[in-house]
Amino acid sequence: MATLTVRLPDDKHMRLKALAKRRHISINKLMEELSTQAIAEFDAETRFRAMAAKGNVEKGLTILEKLDMSS
Repeated sequence: MATLTVRLPDDKHMRLKALAKRRHISINKLMEELSTQAIAEFDAETRFRAMAAKGNVEKGLTILEKLDMSS
C-alpha cells in the first residue's frame, strides 16, 4: 500500500475531519472512499466516451438526459 501526502487548506482539513467523524470513520478511510468514488466516475465516463465514439449520437444523448434527471 502506498502513502500519499496531500496539502490542504486548514479549513478544508477541518471540514473533512468533521465529515469523517460524523461517518464514524478515519480521515484515511474517508479519503479512500472519496478517491474510489472519483475513480469509478472517471472509469464510467471513459467507458461511455469510448462507446459513444462508436455509437449512435441520438441514443447517447437520450441516455445522458435520463442520467441528468436522476441526479
